[in-house]
Amino acid sequence: MRRQLLAATLAVAALALAPTLAACTPGGSMSEPTPSASASTRPPFQTATPGPVAPTGTPTVVPQARWDALVADLSARGVTSTPTLVSAEAVTFSDGSLGCASPGQSYTQALVDGMRVVVTADGQTYDYRFGSDDTPKLCTR
Repeated sequence: MRRQLLAATLAVAALALAPTLAACTPGGSMSEPTPSASASTRPPFQTATPGPVAPTGTPTVVPQARWDALVADLSARGVTSTPTLVSAEAVTFSDGSLGCASPGQSYTQALVDGMRVVVTADGQTYDYRFGSDDTPKLCTR
């Protein structure tokens, strides 16, 4: 008796779902026509390599250890003049890239307290980022 009741319940459920399932099959009737790719009014998806993120932060003083590391990095890059400070900001970056991600690299996905220091030297502008230590990262894009 239970088997007959279960079979009858399944048969009723299948019949109730038949029109819905038919609409999902090729050739089935649907209330709305399937839009074609050429009828889309949405603009095409475009990708671009992001440039450096220019976070806004609180103006701050550059600690001497970080300034010395920045000057040493510029010197190693062949910069001969003394850098001039343009701006220094305490920033919380959204990940370990310090707002200057490189394509194909993986970064820690956590907030990172750090600093953005912009200097000029030899007629060029240099955008340096610092995370939790005194190692400078030159943002080149």
